[in-house]
Amino acid sequence: MATRNVAILMFDDVEVLDFAGPFEVFAVTSELSKGERPFAVSTLAEHPGAVNARNGLSVNPHCTISDCPPPDILIVPGGQGTRQLINNSAVVNWIKDCAPTAELVLSVCTGSLLLAKAGLLEGLAATTHHLALDLLRELAPNTTIIENQRFVDNGKIITSGGISAGIDMSLHVVGKLLGTAQAEQTAEHMEYKIGN
Repeated sequence: MATRNVAILMFDDVEVLDFAGPFEVFAVTSELSKGERPFAVSTLAEHPGAVNARNGLSVNPHCTISDCPPPDILIVPGGQGTRQLINNSAVVNWIKDCAPTAELVLSVCTGSLLLAKAGLLEGLAATTHHLALDLLRELAPNTTIIENQRFVDNGKIITSGGISAGIDMSLHVVGKLLGTAQAEQTAEHMEYKIGN
C-alpha cells in the first residue's frame, strides 16, 4: 500500500479542532497500522514561520504551499481566518491547482468557503458550520447547501460541518480508503463514537 500524503492547510485564526481532529485521525490510523503507514500527515502554510490559531495557540507548520509534497488528501480547515483568506488569491489558486491531482479534497467547518472560492463546489452538495450557511450560499450559488448533517461526501470533494465534525469526516475517509474495521479501530483508540 502506498503512503498517501495528507496535507492540512494552516493560517492565522484557524480553528484548533478543525485541523487537530483530522490530524489525530490520520496520524493514529497510521500509528495503529501494521506494516506500511497508510498516511503521512503534514501541516503547511502560505509562508514559513508560526501560525497563530484560534485562542492564542501557536503552531509551526511543517512546510509551505510552495515546498510541500503534492497532497493526495488535501484538508482545508475553517475558523475566522477563512474570511480573510477567501480574498488571498495565492492560497485560493493553490487549492484550485492541487484539486485535480489530489485523490480527495476535504473541508472542515468554514474551510468550505475556500473550496467555494476556488470553484470546487460547483454543482455539488456541501455543508459548513451552521453559522456560515448563508455565507456559503452567497459564495457558492450553484451548490446545494445541506444543513444538519455532519459531512457531505460527493466522492472526491467532502465537506463537513462545524469543528468536531471534521473528526467524523476523517474517520469516514479512513473507512472509505482502508475499510470500516480500520476506521472503527482508530475511533476506539481515540475513544470517539462514530456517527453521521
